Amino acid sequence: MKVTVIGCGRLGAPYACSLAAIGHEVLGVEVSPAVLGRLSQGLAPFDERGLGEAVAEHHASGLLRFTGSYEEAAAFADVHFVCVPTPQQDGGLGADLSAIESAITSLASRASGRCLIVGKSSVPVGTAARMGRLAADHAPDGAQVTVAWSPDFLRESTSLEDAARPTRIIVGLPTCAGQAEATLRRVWAPWTEAGVPLVVADLATAELAKSAANAFLATKVSFINAMAALCEASGADIHTLAESLAHDPRIGSAMLDSGLGFGGSCIPKDIRALIARGRQLGVPEVGFLHQIDAINIRRRRRVVALARQACDGSLAGRRVALWGAAFKPGTDDVRDSPALAVAADLHAAGASVAIHDPRALPTVRRQAPELECVDDFERVLDGADVLLHLTHWPQYADADPELLIAKPAQYRLVDARGTLDARRWTDAGWVYQGLGYALTS
Repeated sequence: MKVTVIGCGRLGAPYACSLAAIGHEVLGVEVSPAVLGRLSQGLAPFDERGLGEAVAEHHASGLLRFTGSYEEAAAFADVHFVCVPTPQQDGGLGADLSAIESAITSLASRASGRCLIVGKSSVPVGTAARMGRLAADHAPDGAQVTVAWSPDFLRESTSLEDAARPTRIIVGLPTCAGQAEATLRRVWAPWTEAGVPLVVADLATAELAKSAANAFLATKVSFINAMAALCEASGADIHTLAESLAHDPRIGSAMLDSGLGFGGSCIPKDIRALIARGRQLGVPEVGFLHQIDAINIRRRRRVVALARQACDGSLAGRRVALWGAAFKPGTDDVRDSPALAVAADLHAAGASVAIHDPRALPTVRRQAPELECVDDFERVLDGADVLLHLTHWPQYADADPELLIAKPAQYRLVDARGTLDARRWTDAGWVYQGLGYALTS
């Protein structure tokens, strides 16, 4: 089948590749000239494992090509997947839906005959129904435009694998959906025939499927971090506590790694949008997510406080080395990165901040020129008063603390991710401090 993917960023590019991989002819629509230029050359627009090879392969095969034209998209296919960003509003908790509105009206106004628009972006509940009305208002006479919603469940750093082997497909359909369900079943047949569950729901339920999943994951992360704070105050051990909890089959081990907390472009803004929508709908029960967000932010401040303590109470004039800038390993994305938030607070407190990251430094240099970017993860320690481990890249865990101890001015470590071997570092002579443990002197 012929399909289009509208918006070829961190959601759209992997999804377009996954559709091409199951045999569809895919036309990607991208309005950013820089991103479109790379994609049109068969190059990935950002650093994501396997994406460059996938874009090149499907582009070369002819199954995947790109354009900046909505006219071309409307003429190419009758099925359109909208994957544009829905960031947090400036100055508010709600989602900025301007890109969604623009994409849907641009498609609907050029439709002829039947046109199925499937939103995949994360949106507040109630958005899809409103987009359906908006599309109907912009559709030419004779066009039959249907808006459905099928949220993505991709994770950055594994987005290509997640798109190729989805854990589930959720689709929300309007009451009068016509042939929409049958059409989408044909699109997704290679996945569903391989055993991927397909859940057909109403529009509102499909929209909530994504935001509820992210809110639950955020709750689990902030819960274990709240327990970590309690462990610090009481002398308990968060790792042993988390292991105990993980043995309970009702809880499981996923998302029980205490540390610096969550970040990125999805979970933080999705829970804030859910809070805002709950207010609009008069649902105070959703307000507990405020505390989930607050716990997450306090973990960042806690790391800054530990760095200050390691520097004898003042960060002014001290050199702080950071391992990690991306919000998680395996990606170059620094949007709402806990590591960069810590870096900004350290700089504001008067510290000289040197930062290393295997992939994210080009973005850091553009967005935070006040930080010193160092391309070598050992050299970033030169002259440092304290080392903060903020993103758990594998090379940091593999580093030899005995070989590194001669580099900093003071051999103090704050392990904000809890993935370094505490005994190994302390045996090498470092003063180790992790989150979720009683403070060391």
